[in-house]
Amino acid sequence: MNGNGALNTTSPAEEKADQYIYDPADAVPTIGGPLCCQRLPTGVGPEDQRPAEQRPDVLVYTTAALAKDTEVTGPVSLDLYVSSSAVDTDFTGKLVDVWPNGLAQNLTEGILRLRYRNSQEKPELASPGEIYHVTVDLWATSNVFLAGHKLRLEVSSSNFPRFDRNLNAGEEQARATRMVKATNIIYHDKAHPSALLVPIVP
Repeated sequence: MNGNGALNTTSPAEEKADQYIYDPADAVPTIGGPLCCQRLPTGVGPEDQRPAEQRPDVLVYTTAALAKDTEVTGPVSLDLYVSSSAVDTDFTGKLVDVWPNGLAQNLTEGILRLRYRNSQEKPELASPGEIYHVTVDLWATSNVFLAGHKLRLEVSSSNFPRFDRNLNAGEEQARATRMVKATNIIYHDKAHPSALLVPIVP
């Protein structure tokens, strides 16, 4: 399932990859977050992310309940091994604080367009099926995850309209008209140790 992934500090062994289909015509909606100049039906700022987490194109990875208060302060990044059936697609990440009552509160988020995996100045289309090692910058946050709370990561390929949709066909984004569904895969095994990097303050 998309929502039962685990986050822990154990090095991965042989694990099955996770995949989903990203359809630009049915993008994951932005729920809350740092939108300064546009009021969304889903609100701005901290909002419950559970409606998005129910979608089949959102992967959800969660820690066990924390035994003590845990402060995360500083830059957050997502180290991913990925592949796609498309020549271009996006990968998104979102750091979430899960309360004991189930509330999934967004903290910080980011996105990477695969064609810019090596350089923002020189885009390179991908080879469908090839595995790439990429970094998704989730920006920075400062949050104390209270005892009993959980730390959660959401991975997908859209967060619209916070970020524009990738239509996946490899066309120039400003003039793109053709949409292609993409099967996107996240690897997290011994050879492809995808990881969420968070700065924990002692």
